[in-house]
Amino acid sequence: MSHAIEISGLRKTYAAQGNAPAKEALKGIDLAIPAGSIFGLLGPNGAGKSTMINILAGLVNKTAGRVTIWGFDQDVNPRQSRAAIGVMPQELNMDPFFTPRASLEVQAGLYGVPKSERWTDELLALVGLTDQANAYARSLSGGMKRRLLLAKALVHRPQILVLDEPTAGVDITLRQMLWANVRRLNQQGMTIILTTHYLEEAEQMCDEIAIINHGELIVRQNTRDLLARTDGKTLLLDTGGPVDLPPLPEGARALRRADGRLAISYPPSLLRADQIIDALRQAGIPILDVATEQPDLEQVFVELTRD
Repeated sequence: MSHAIEISGLRKTYAAQGNAPAKEALKGIDLAIPAGSIFGLLGPNGAGKSTMINILAGLVNKTAGRVTIWGFDQDVNPRQSRAAIGVMPQELNMDPFFTPRASLEVQAGLYGVPKSERWTDELLALVGLTDQANAYARSLSGGMKRRLLLAKALVHRPQILVLDEPTAGVDITLRQMLWANVRRLNQQGMTIILTTHYLEEAEQMCDEIAIINHGELIVRQNTRDLLARTDGKTLLLDTGGPVDLPPLPEGARALRRADGRLAISYPPSLLRADQIIDALRQAGIPILDVATEQPDLEQVFVELTRD
């Protein structure tokens, strides 16, 4: 299967309530997510990401459009399409009087997983909750609750896993464990859809990224090409102290940073780094060390979503 999810003309309009007017949350989204990929779904608050995820999970009814999940049309085969996807929500929603083991067993029962096919113990080990398997959920730390949410999303062995802000408010150790598990699941063939406000995570993890703003898909590219959209690099030079700069090639801009290094920004489409370095050397300026900075996803995101 080439696409895990296919979305065509997806629209969602929330009806007016009281003094609040009707709101069009999604405005005709067309999107195909490759099977076996780690796919980033990014956007500012209120862009429509959560609405789209809830539609995929079957929690919100769409106004118009077509959604196919793992080959099953959501309108024609709703049960099969829901069985193909697991969602780790952002909110910590769980019964405080259930143990992790009981929560997973109940979740598996809701999905109709026969007892002979359940993998509760393996899931508890996967997310590092074996020692807490029989503790009440209310006694778990926030990080452990997030691990339990991941396990609940996996009880029915879905082909697609949606992670909605999975590392919000968690510590570094849990974050590293989560991403190690995600990579392992992806290597086993699972398609991962990630929404996050930690853009460095999306930059490191995702094969492709789509950015939504005001209910519209504004860009969808593989991560490397998306980062290349910003025509800018920075040379960081250690000159050993303050220097008088000569005229730089057109398009280059210099700034002295707090750490004493000289930062020269330039557009790679117009200039090469060696042209800037040659101009400095011809002016007799010492260069003790050189480093470069590439544009990151945060810069691209801000440029694309700026009103």
